[in-house]
Amino acid sequence: MAIVLKRPEQIRLMREAGKIVAEVLAVLAETVRPGITTAELDRIADRIIRKHGAVPSFKGYRGFPASICVSVNEEVVHGIPGPRVLQEGDIVGIDVGARYRGYHGDATVTVPVGRISPEAEKLLRVCREALEIGISYARAGNRLTDISHAIQRHVEANGFSVVRNLYGHGIGRALHEEPMLPHYGPPGQGPLLRPGMVITIEPMIAAGRPETRLLPDRWTVVTADGSLSAQFEHTVAITENGPEILTLP
Repeated sequence: MAIVLKRPEQIRLMREAGKIVAEVLAVLAETVRPGITTAELDRIADRIIRKHGAVPSFKGYRGFPASICVSVNEEVVHGIPGPRVLQEGDIVGIDVGARYRGYHGDATVTVPVGRISPEAEKLLRVCREALEIGISYARAGNRLTDISHAIQRHVEANGFSVVRNLYGHGIGRALHEEPMLPHYGPPGQGPLLRPGMVITIEPMIAAGRPETRLLPDRWTVVTADGSLSAQFEHTVAITENGPEILTLP
């Protein structure tokens, strides 16, 4: 499948979708507290997305049963919201997608539940920094894996590992488009970045080893060694003037 370059009007619509995603994430980050269930976070997100005339990107996608993904502690991605009660010291990844007038926005934050351990604080900081560094390489004229290499270098320099079997991706009318973006590997490979490309950059990192396993629900991915995991994500457009983050308030 070819990479689809977006016209300015299409990027404008994706920017609107991204603003909705950003609002949801901001509200949920403030809502997270000990004692709240992941299902309640899902209900709040669904209500905000639909209030703006958008629909949740994930609801029903390949059979996914909820409007957002909520991944706690060792859960890397695709956690299904439900009756789980968040506890003091947890870290919780919240992945939100919204489709607005046919175009998607997609972003993730990982937030603390009350007071967390120093290791967890460092994991969140390094993952957030890795995303920022990756975005700085999302410039026309670079190669796709220049982003990948910069992320891996920062994560491993801080003693953590990059999950290998999950990727960022192109995004637009479809939630997942080409190209697929690994968050590790040598620089200078993959397609040339060109204005009009829109991709998600979403490093998923682990405090321990990078291997993962899939839970019996066939959705939730966890670290194989049970170590903590974090993820941060933005939808980013490649422009002639550098990267533009589309999932900002």
